[in-house]
Formats: sequence, structure tokens, C-alpha cells
Amino acid sequence: MIPKYSIEFSFDMKKHAQPNRYSTDDPVACEEFVTELLERKFHICSICHDGLPVTRSEFDAVIKRAAGNLAAKHICASLSLKPEEEHYRFGFAA
Repeated sequence: MIPKYSIEFSFDMKKHAQPNRYSTDDPVACEEFVTELLERKFHICSICHDGLPVTRSEFDAVIKRAAGNLAAKHICASLSLKPEEEHYRFGFAA
């Protein structure tokens, strides 16, 4: 069975780096994984949904949501805020 979401990434940004793959059926887990990839500055090669690469706009939307989650996490940690206050003041957290 094909996983609902699949992310291909590499630890190294070099052209011939060996890609790795993460698969899940949970959209929240997919977004959390992309957030972790951004946090660690890993290269995101592709994101697939139901075995097909997502469109450029869908790819960008996933990255944008993950970046917002990452920003919220850092703001909360740096300013000792609860997610509700961070959302009220800065608008990132859900």
C-alpha cells in the first residue's frame, strides 16, 4: 500500500547526496516532520501525496506552515510565552 505522504530529504546539500525517505498516513505527522527538517537545515528534495509529487503551490504551503510552526516554537521558547499568547501577539501558533 502506498503511504499517503512521503518526503524525500538528504542530510547533505551536495548534488550527489544519498536521499532518505519518510512516509506517513498522518498529515499532522508529515507537517511536524517537515518542521524538524527545517529546524535541522536538511535539504527537502520532494513531498509526495498518494505517490505523486505535490504541486509547487502545495509544496510551498506545506513549507510555509512548517516555517510558521518553527517560528512559533522559537518565539515561545525565547520569550517564555504560552502558545496562546504567542498567537495573540505574533500570529504564528494555531
